[in-house]
Amino acid sequence: MARRYDPERRRRIIDAAIRVVGRSGIAGLSHRSVAAEADVPLGSTTYHFKTLDELLVAALRQANEGFARAVAPHGGLGDPGTDLAAGLAGLLGEWLAGERTGVELEYELYLAALRRPALRPVAAEWCEGVTDLLSRRTDPVTARALVALMDGIGLQTLLTGTPYDEEYAREMFGRILPGE
Repeated sequence: MARRYDPERRRRIIDAAIRVVGRSGIAGLSHRSVAAEADVPLGSTTYHFKTLDELLVAALRQANEGFARAVAPHGGLGDPGTDLAAGLAGLLGEWLAGERTGVELEYELYLAALRRPALRPVAAEWCEGVTDLLSRRTDPVTARALVALMDGIGLQTLLTGTPYDEEYAREMFGRILPGE
């Protein structure tokens, strides 16, 4: 029997893994659960991803793309003529206003790196990417502090269920930024 050409299968498996984690958490992730969700043979998941950590790395990379898509329209973050504190507060608000399941999933995958060393480099890529972007406007230490504040405000908003307070975020970013 000839093998069916399916160039999107790998991506479908990653998408399925994201849905499984979104619905059942990382504990619910298995090659079998992903294969069923993606409607592919079990061997396809293990062919593309030898281990669950490899699959989680791919899922985290894809989740990071979600934040990158939120950042993309904010090209002004690099423009010295714009209010960086307001821009960051707006960006964080847009991201948190997105589909809640997606935002929670991004954090769950990000925090999974605490227990799964294979995920740490991908989680670090996200931090480094945002820090590099912000370092165009401020020094690297301040940029790292801004990223930490974004993480903290995002987690607090998700964990407490309170609405995102953009004015509070703008004020806190302004306190960190020199001369703001």
